[in-house]
Amino acid sequence: MWGRRFGSSQPPSRRHSQFQLLILDRFFRLNIMPRFVWLDCDPGHDDATAILLAVHSPGIQLLGISTVHGNADAENTNNNAARCLHAFNAPKDIRVCPGATKPLLRPARHDPEIHGIDGLGGVIGLPSVQSAEVRERLDAHGAPIRALEGMAEAIRTTWKQGVGNKVTVVSSGPMTNIALFVSVYPDLLDGIDEFVFMGGGVGLGNRSPSAEFNILCDPEAAQIVLDIPVKKTMIPLNVTHTAIVRDDIMRRLLSSSTAASSTVLPAADSKLRHMLFTLIGFFADSYKSTFGFIDGPPLHDALTIAYVAQPELFTCKRYRVDVELNGVHTAGETVVDVCSYRQCDDSWGRSGKNCIVAEALNVQGFFNLFLDCVARCDVVSPLNR
Repeated sequence: MWGRRFGSSQPPSRRHSQFQLLILDRFFRLNIMPRFVWLDCDPGHDDATAILLAVHSPGIQLLGISTVHGNADAENTNNNAARCLHAFNAPKDIRVCPGATKPLLRPARHDPEIHGIDGLGGVIGLPSVQSAEVRERLDAHGAPIRALEGMAEAIRTTWKQGVGNKVTVVSSGPMTNIALFVSVYPDLLDGIDEFVFMGGGVGLGNRSPSAEFNILCDPEAAQIVLDIPVKKTMIPLNVTHTAIVRDDIMRRLLSSSTAASSTVLPAADSKLRHMLFTLIGFFADSYKSTFGFIDGPPLHDALTIAYVAQPELFTCKRYRVDVELNGVHTAGETVVDVCSYRQCDDSWGRSGKNCIVAEALNVQGFFNLFLDCVARCDVVSPLNR
């Protein structure tokens, strides 16, 4: 196995960086409408790959990032998001909005066995949180804008009361921030196109016999989000466990010129690629020792952005989904009504079939997208300078 924005008072429409404007110009010339995305995450090795895709996927316009407790404590997930934004050369006006430090009701839980104490264990080549470039993402404009206010500003100034564009809110961690947002800002729900979240499983768990980690961390928050009358898409373990970073993907990650038939890991073409190799390598070792994944680790969280960028890669079906809140052995389980036992209407809220559930993935297509984003990032990453 492998070794080890909102800092400005101006609305986004007036302060796009030159890089963002060039991307938007290209979208419009090709008659492609970008998806405007807010990412809520808890980096985390696989969250880092979600940030990479959010910055570099064609068709995605990243508006901002908020962070939440989860894979590590909230301070570390916040710092890690800023480190990734710098490493992936995100537009300078995308900064990190810190969010909830604990679940709504339950004690906080983290996952150092998988991600290390700081959330990005074993990663070589990411800048320190003390570096000037990372600090700029965290506090360049004084006190940071909190997660709820950042999301609200992004949606308000993008949607513009219906004359602008709706925002897709993506969650790759516990949904505490999202639950608080929809409770505090119900007037902005019309400005949300869709909630996409990595979490849950259909008859499958990874941090209990029946519960997936993100949902288990804050099941009450997940149920609040599932009950809101907005379209939702769930990317469960059943699908993410098929997105395995096998040896052939690692070879292509390290070097874009590696022959498909090669069986030897090449030297990294760049410092960015070496950093990603150490990131996924640590994750691979954790998944091998903890879960027995011998072929490589699953890139759970990156699938959320892949779904927004290229939904055709996924096979999905709409179901009623709820979260078990009280079970002694099943708390945090996502209960997916695959046989339609519950009578539901056509709404997306508490009385309807409230969630699209991904059921299959075009794995080759996903990794083509992932490696294409790595190649795009490789051209501009400050790690390579």
